[in-house]
Amino acid sequence: MTPKKGLLVVSFGTSYHETRVKTIERLEAELSAAFPERRLYRAWTSSMIRKKLKERDQISILSVAEALAQMADDGIKDILVQPTHIINGTENDLMTAAVEARRGDFQRVALGKPLLYATEDYFAVIDALVKTYPLREDTALLLMGHGTEHYADSAYAALDYMMKAAGHPNFFVGTVEGYPDFNTMLRLLKKSPYQKVHLVPLMIVAGDHANHDMVGEDENSWKSRLTEMGFTVSYACKGLGEIKEIRDIFLYHAEKEEKNHV
Repeated sequence: MTPKKGLLVVSFGTSYHETRVKTIERLEAELSAAFPERRLYRAWTSSMIRKKLKERDQISILSVAEALAQMADDGIKDILVQPTHIINGTENDLMTAAVEARRGDFQRVALGKPLLYATEDYFAVIDALVKTYPLREDTALLLMGHGTEHYADSAYAALDYMMKAAGHPNFFVGTVEGYPDFNTMLRLLKKSPYQKVHLVPLMIVAGDHANHDMVGEDENSWKSRLTEMGFTVSYACKGLGEIKEIRDIFLYHAEKEEKNHV
């Protein structure tokens, strides 16, 4: 008998409905369409966001462990897990640990990779960003990543370096909670020839960090601080999940993992 198959899409999550529909749900739908023989399941790693949605909107989202338990209860024996994480950091580690803890419940487990994993992924992301944001030569693109204390934080500096090495000196990558931080980017921008800065989130969703830390009216937001320093600032609160070429990378990772575990 052919084992029942499931697809688990794992995201950090967001409390913003509009960006959730445009990013996470769209990515889930495209992944599900690519694997029609697999039943779709969803899990979010942020307990804070899951709790907020439950209390505010009466929407219940499962944790990774809960989703895996549900899959096992449903008789799923063959699972493909695809994260929508940017880097192979803390959230991805927690997801992997949860999957490993339940591996014995399934006959086959395939675990896909986050967005920035192999070198080819970085260049694919750069191509997608260049296509999505065709800026004038006098404008810098400043991407806001989340950042982390995890060693995978180095992915952000690597992406910044690779963007410039690929011929895009006006592309800059900063983070909210890691390195390069905003002050580092500000010093580099002040030394650069660019007087105009376009801000975009380097995150799957355009949630709290994008709407508050990046472009909020608070004096400490990136937009406010850049404006105070004399830069002309524009922005796009558009999550990476809205970009087809970015979603295609996740799809490629899932398809590659599926083939590797035939």
